[in-house]
Amino acid sequence: MKFALFGNTYQAKKSTHVERLLSLLARHNAETYISREFYHFLTNNLAMSIYHAKVFDGNDFEADMVLSIGGDGTFLKAASRVGARNIPILGINTGRLGFLADVSPEEMEDTFDDIYTGNYRTEDRSVLQVFCKEQELKGYPFGLNEIAILKRDSSSMISIHTAINGAYLTTYQADGLVIATPTGSTAYSLSVGGPVIVPHSDTIAITPVAPHSLNVRPIVIKDDSEITLDVESRSHNFLVAIDGRSETCWEGSRLTIRKAGYKINVIKRNSHIFFNTLREKMMWGADGRE
Repeated sequence: MKFALFGNTYQAKKSTHVERLLSLLARHNAETYISREFYHFLTNNLAMSIYHAKVFDGNDFEADMVLSIGGDGTFLKAASRVGARNIPILGINTGRLGFLADVSPEEMEDTFDDIYTGNYRTEDRSVLQVFCKEQELKGYPFGLNEIAILKRDSSSMISIHTAINGAYLTTYQADGLVIATPTGSTAYSLSVGGPVIVPHSDTIAITPVAPHSLNVRPIVIKDDSEITLDVESRSHNFLVAIDGRSETCWEGSRLTIRKAGYKINVIKRNSHIFFNTLREKMMWGADGRE
């Protein structure tokens, strides 16, 4: 098999996990390619000797599977590099929580035994895309987790006039608004009070950030809906954050958000069940009285 490897370039203390991974791939006679920035981190910063892998630049790679070693942030970056190419991604978690990257380093050997015997499943996850006619968005306009509209750090709250399929919903007066996929429902959206949504539920969650009203609550809509946002700001600008990547937009820019024309394929072990992950990693439903 051919693998493309992306990794976290800020986890020097966890380099032994990368060495184990590369050794494991070599043992399986895998054809391994490493993104150049990660390769430089391993060889220059960590003085690691790498003999059984080649290097690729940017998005110039082809593979049977992409490997992301790090946390969910590293997984999201890998997903943006994969884009619409339909290459499945396996996340090996050396970060903290790990919903997307949910294979622990201790599970690597068993996981690759399963991969080579076909004992795994692939889950397709929806992606959101944002459009803006008035201003060209310089960054990658696709989000696997969420697209968030946020006020600048030093500005007052913003007003977000929101419509669904052309029908006016409400005007959010808040610090921002998070538009999340089911995958992203356990990320930023959850931290601002959004609902937990089961993968493959074909929905989008809209959750305000610090709304200036007790009457405003999160709402869940069908993912074939088109969301239109017109933003007012005293500072005359605001931020658009897509899976953590942010850029400035100017007041008067109309944003349109809808489901992208492709999905991201996520590799899951058959023993990894979403509800188990909720209970074990987020202590969902835990009762301290027991």
